[in-house]
Amino acid sequence: MKTSLKEWILAAEFAAIIAVLSQFTIPLGLIPLTGQTLAVGLTATLLGKRTGTYAILIYLLLGLVGLPVFAGMTSGFGVLFGTTGGYLIGFIFNGLVTGAILEKTAFTYSWAIIANTIGAMVTLFFGTVWLKISADLSWQSAFSSGFVFFILPGIIKAVAAGYLGIFIQKRIPSLRLRK
Repeated sequence: MKTSLKEWILAAEFAAIIAVLSQFTIPLGLIPLTGQTLAVGLTATLLGKRTGTYAILIYLLLGLVGLPVFAGMTSGFGVLFGTTGGYLIGFIFNGLVTGAILEKTAFTYSWAIIANTIGAMVTLFFGTVWLKISADLSWQSAFSSGFVFFILPGIIKAVAAGYLGIFIQKRIPSLRLRK
């Protein structure tokens, strides 16, 4: 399936939105609380699986080539291989899962919130596994500091992303990429 110019433009615009929301950061030790996860969920909800994932990949590539788009105006491979790298990789799978659930079910408030909550848990899973490896933590420490601690903020952001995504999509029909 060929990607249209409209899809690429939307992906680029949403990569920029993710970059901007990533700068809303609350430092909390090894892993900060950021606006990235809200932006990733919103992107997948509005753009769907394919274009949403393209936006996330563009965002990650911008950071890897040195543009300061990651949380705290950081960039580079050091961030990807640092303690938060698993969350960044998890964003890709978050976009895929969230978008796939919505495309298989319906773009409604309920399904968007469910899909975003599952997608947020996918991000936390990848982040926790990488945190365990990169910080040489026990599974219990990695799970409590990288997953459990972020469940409530993750659910709050998932609900916000799901609600806002459907709200915006109903008001801006040109964002709809589905047939």
